[in-house]
This record gives sequence, C-alpha cells and structure tokens, in this order.
Amino acid sequence: MQRIFLILICFNFCIFCSAQPAKRRTVTPVAKASSTPAEPASSTPAPQASSTPTPQAKRTPAAKKSGTAAAKKPAAEKKADRAALMFPTSAEMPEDVVWRRDIYRQLDLLKDANAPLYYPVEPHGKEQNLFTYIFRLWLTGRISAYQYKLDGNESFDAKDKAEVKELLDRYSIYYEEKDGKVNVPESDIPSAEVTRYYIKESSYFDQRSATYKTRVTALCPVLMRGANFDNPEEQATPYPLFWVKYEDIAAYLSRLPLMASNLNNVTNMTADDYFTLNHYEGQIYKTNNLQGRVLPADSTRVREQKRIEQQLKDFEENIWHAPKDSLDSIAAQKPADDGKRKSKKSSSTDSRRSKSSAAAASKRDSGSSSPRVSARRQRR
Repeated sequence: MQRIFLILICFNFCIFCSAQPAKRRTVTPVAKASSTPAEPASSTPAPQASSTPTPQAKRTPAAKKSGTAAAKKPAAEKKADRAALMFPTSAEMPEDVVWRRDIYRQLDLLKDANAPLYYPVEPHGKEQNLFTYIFRLWLTGRISAYQYKLDGNESFDAKDKAEVKELLDRYSIYYEEKDGKVNVPESDIPSAEVTRYYIKESSYFDQRSATYKTRVTALCPVLMRGANFDNPEEQATPYPLFWVKYEDIAAYLSRLPLMASNLNNVTNMTADDYFTLNHYEGQIYKTNNLQGRVLPADSTRVREQKRIEQQLKDFEENIWHAPKDSLDSIAAQKPADDGKRKSKKSSSTDSRRSKSSAAAASKRDSGSSSPRVSARRQRR
C-alpha cells in the first residue's frame, strides 16, 4: 500500500509540473568591445516619457522686440524691391567714377519749363503735382525725409531724419492724429505755396561705359510765404522743408504722369522721365568746392553762373575730341583754345598790316619811277 501511495504522489507531482508554462530563456546580445568601459546598470528604473508637454522658456521683451523687428525689416525691403521691380528706373550713379562735379540749382516752378511739376495745384482726380505726391509718400512712411541744415548741405544719415509732427508744427500745417497715425487733409497740404525747388545735380563721366551723364541726386521743396500782393517789391521768404534722396523716390516718380506741353494734353511722360532727361531749367546757386563757398549774391553772380555752365559744356565737348593726360586738363582746355584763337587773330591782323604796308611801299616805288612834274617859281 505504501508503494502504491508513493507512486500516486509521484504521478500527481509530474502532472502538476507539466501543467505549469515553461519560462522562455532570453538571450541578451553581446555588446562589441569598446574603448570606454560600460556603465553599470542601475537598480532604479528609467523614467518614462510623460504625456504632458514640458514648459518652454519665456521670451523676454527685448527678444520679442528683436524678433518683430527682424520680421518687419524683410517686409519693408520686399515692399521697396517690389516697387523697383514693377517700375524700374535708370541705373544708379557709380561711386568710383573718374570725374564728377556736383552743383545745386534753384527751380522756379512758375516758369514754363518747370510748370509740369507745379500744376495742378489742387489734386484733380488722379492728377496731382509733385509736392503733394512726395508729401503723401512721406506721411505714409514709404520714403524718408531729412532735415535741411543751415549750411544748405544734405545729410542722409539716420540721425538727420525729419520727424513728421515736428515739421508740421514748425510750419503751422494742420494735421489730425488718430491711433498714432498723422493725417493731413487735402485742403491743408501747402502745395500752392511750394513754388520753388532746390535740386542737387551731378555731372560725371563713367569710364566703364564711356558716357557723360547728368543726374539729379536730391530734391528739396521750398515753401514760399510772406509775399505782399499790395506791394510787389516785397518778395516772399523761402523756407526749405526737407531733403529727399532721389534714389528713394525714383520708383514712385515713375508712376506719376505729367503733362509736359500746353500744345499736347496727353500725359506721355512721368516725373522720373522729366528729371532723367533734364527737362528742367534752373539757376546755379552753389557748387561743391574745397572752400565750401556759395555764389555771390551781387551782380557777379550771373557771370559766375555762365562761367560754370560753360565749363560743363566745354568738358562734354572736349572729352571726345582732345584727349589729354588728365580730365582736369580737359576741363581747362577751353581757355587755352581761346588763347590760340587770339594769337591766330593777332597774327592774321599783323600779316594783313604787313601786306598793306608792303602794298603802300610798292606804290611809292612805282610812283618814283614815273617822271615828276614840278612847278618852279620864275625869277624876275
């Protein structure tokens, strides 16, 4: 009986063991030998990734400001580039030209040659004059204006930019401010009082293309106030407003149509064409020189203006026909030519005098060969 009982126990034990699932044996891959010793496995379990997002670092106000400025800067550049691509203008003046002369002219808009810049005085439909157009571009921030200094020289540095409200208050121009934006009504824009312009003009010789060009580089509208209509002798006082760089407004001026003739009322020209083709007429009042002098205001001013105009004309003519060692000698060539002409004239007059004296001597000689008839007094 004991044997039978032991056999039953062993049989039940075998059945119980076979009923349990066999544990799988996991084989860990052997890592390749490395130069650095392996870190010992830690007993603490690795942290699991949580579903909640980790808090990000807050941006400082300075970082936000720099980010917005970086985002705004490309937009302004794209806006300027878009205007230049839609309305392309002539190429800019190179900085490394071999010869250049800068002069300042005064344009009187009441003259017929400059009238396209002044009329219509009040905006009429899509038509408007040059000052209204530039003034609107400046108020909307599409172009920059720079202060007019006492010496009359222009400066296009960021520190010399003109503030809108400061300039409007200085010249008593009415404006309305709403939500930080300045607006000037159409009737309050002093376009009728801007009857004069100061322009900076550069005449230069480009050695790359071998061309002589004259280009406008800056504009300054001048406000004329204080005229007394009862007393015509009392003239208006000029108030220069601001300087505008021509390269900044060239793309916009190509969208401003002008009527350039009284006989043809078709607007077949733009403001950029008007300045590029030099259709304006103005008197020289200043030049760039070493001493920084301006032209005198007395009677000798007209003579100086004619002399400068003649120098520019002579340079353009002599640069093609009389090559010299330097461009300065070409500019000074005309007086030498005048001296040659004077010497030629004096030699020709001397030759004519010698010929006339020789002819008189030959006449005297021919007369001496003929018999003389003399009347002698008879003696009594």
